[in-house]
Amino acid sequence: MRDIALRLYHCLPVPLRSVAASLQGLYLRYWRYGPETEQLVEEALERERWSPQSWKRWQEERLAYILHRAASRVPYYREQWSARRRRGDSASWEYLENWPILGKQALRDNPKAFVADDRDIRRMYHDHTAGTTGTPLDLWFSRTTVRGWHALFEARARRWRGLSRHDNWATLGGQAIVPAHTQRPPFWVWNAALHQLYLSANHVSRRNAPVYLSALNRYDITHMLAYSSSVSALAREALDLDGLPSGLKVIVTISEPLFPWQRETIRAGLQSEVIESYGMGEIVAAATECAAGTLHLWPEVGWLEVLGDMDDAPVPRGTAGRLVCTSLLNDDMPLIRYAVGDRGRVAAEGKRCMCGRTLPALEGIEGRHNDLLVTRDGRLVYWLNPVFYGLPILEAQITQEKLDCLRVRYVPARHPRAEVDRIIRQRLQARMGRVEVILERVDSIPRLGNGKFRAVICDLPPNAGQSCR
Repeated sequence: MRDIALRLYHCLPVPLRSVAASLQGLYLRYWRYGPETEQLVEEALERERWSPQSWKRWQEERLAYILHRAASRVPYYREQWSARRRRGDSASWEYLENWPILGKQALRDNPKAFVADDRDIRRMYHDHTAGTTGTPLDLWFSRTTVRGWHALFEARARRWRGLSRHDNWATLGGQAIVPAHTQRPPFWVWNAALHQLYLSANHVSRRNAPVYLSALNRYDITHMLAYSSSVSALAREALDLDGLPSGLKVIVTISEPLFPWQRETIRAGLQSEVIESYGMGEIVAAATECAAGTLHLWPEVGWLEVLGDMDDAPVPRGTAGRLVCTSLLNDDMPLIRYAVGDRGRVAAEGKRCMCGRTLPALEGIEGRHNDLLVTRDGRLVYWLNPVFYGLPILEAQITQEKLDCLRVRYVPARHPRAEVDRIIRQRLQARMGRVEVILERVDSIPRLGNGKFRAVICDLPPNAGQSCR
C-alpha cells in the first residue's frame, strides 16, 4: 500500500504534491502540538537549571515507575519475568541491573509485544525506523509521548537559538518527495501546515545547488534540519556560488555524526551556525549541542548506561563503551536496557558547561556513519532504509560497486516471498535511476570490529560522481 501511494503521489502535478504534503502536515501537527505545548516547552527550559541531585532524584523516580509498568503491563517483559520465576529466579525487577540487555532483533521479531496492554495501537502514532542496521523497526507512541518529545525538541533545538516552530524551516532529508529521475526543479515540496520546506537530499548536486539555495531564500528559511553528509555536500557546492542563502541562521544535523571537516564546510558554504544533535526513532536517548559546543543529553528521554564492549559492566565516565538506554519519556512502548548500536562516552560528573545548564553531556558518539551512494547524473543518495520496509528480511546491506551497479546482500526470514527481489530492485531504481541491482541471499552480514555492519557501502573511487555533475 505504501508503494502504491508513493507512485500515485509522484504522478501528481507539482503544486498538488505540496497540497498533499500540507495535508500530511496537518495530520502531523495534530499529533505533535496542542494547547499544552507551550507549557511543556517552558517546563523543559526551567528544568535545565536543576541541580544534579534534583535530576538524579527525578530520573530514579521515573525509572522506578517505568520498570514497574514494563514488568506488569508490557506482554514481552511480563512473560520474561514469569519465565524467570518459573525457573526459580527470585531477582527483583525493581533493580535495572537485573534486567537483560535488549537487542534490536527481539524488538523486530514481535514489536507489538512491547506495547503496554492498556494502550490500543489503533489509537497510537505508528512510526518506522531502521537506524544504522538497514532493517526496519515498527514503533508506536501515544499522543502524550509524541507531544512531549516535540516539546523537548522545540525547547532544546529551537529556543536555545531564539527560533520557533512557527518560523519557516527546512528539512534536507531522504523522503522520496520527488521521483528519482527528476532532472528539473523543484526538488522540494512546501508543507504549509508545519511551515516546512522539505528538500530532497537525493537530488543535491553541483548542477542543482543554485536552485536549492534560491529556494531557501524564496521561502525565507530561518533554520534547517539535515543529514550532515547531505548538507555538507550542498555547502561544498555553495562555496563556488554567489547569492548565498540569507536568513538561514541555524543548521541542526540529524541522524549522522557531525565530523569537524563537515562543520567547517557547512559554516563556510552556507554561512550558518551548525549544531549537532543525537537521537533515534525509538526515543530512548537524545542530545543537542549548546552554544558552548557541549552536546547536552535530555535526561527526560532515557536512562543512559555506558557498558564495556566485552561484558555488561559499566565503564567509568569519560570512557567509551556501548550505549544502552532505558525509556523514560515513552511509557507506551517502554524499552528496557535497549542496546541502540552506538558507542560513546559521557562526561565526568561535576563538569560544568559554560552555558550554565546542568544537563549531563555526551563527549563523543561513535559508529553512526553510513556511506552515500552516487547516481549516474552525480546526485548523492542517502536514507535507503525504506527500501526494506515491510519485507520479510532480517538484515541487509547495499554496496555500490559501480555508478550503475548495486549489490544487495540480505538475510531472508524463514519463509521469504518470491517477490522480495522484485520489490527491492524496484524501490532502489526508484531512488537511484537506471542501475543494475544484483541481489544475494546470505546467512549473515559481515560485522565490523564493534559488532555492527555498514548498511550502505560505496566502493567508488573518491569524486567518482564529479564528472557527472
